[in-house]
Amino acid sequence: MNQKSEKSTEKRRKVLISFPRKLTRAGQRIVCPECGNDHDFFEVAQEVTITTKYIQNHDGSFTPQSDESTVLGDVNLYCGECYADLSQYYRRFAEMIF
Repeated sequence: MNQKSEKSTEKRRKVLISFPRKLTRAGQRIVCPECGNDHDFFEVAQEVTITTKYIQNHDGSFTPQSDESTVLGDVNLYCGECYADLSQYYRRFAEMIF
């Protein structure tokens, strides 16, 4: 066999290798898709029971000692600027509360 026929029967494949992109710190921030806000947010909890324990002072006034809340319903996340529902990001939000 000559060199030309050897090359023509040889098959070549291109292999594309991709590497996962590193998330930048900015890439980890929650950004409202409606208005671009990445600073102000609020959460709303449904069906909440709040228990507050008080002691009564000598003058008859009360001072709270502790409080406890139990959320039985859904908790939603909202944009603090345009009030868009951002509940799809709630898990990330909850993970980043320190």
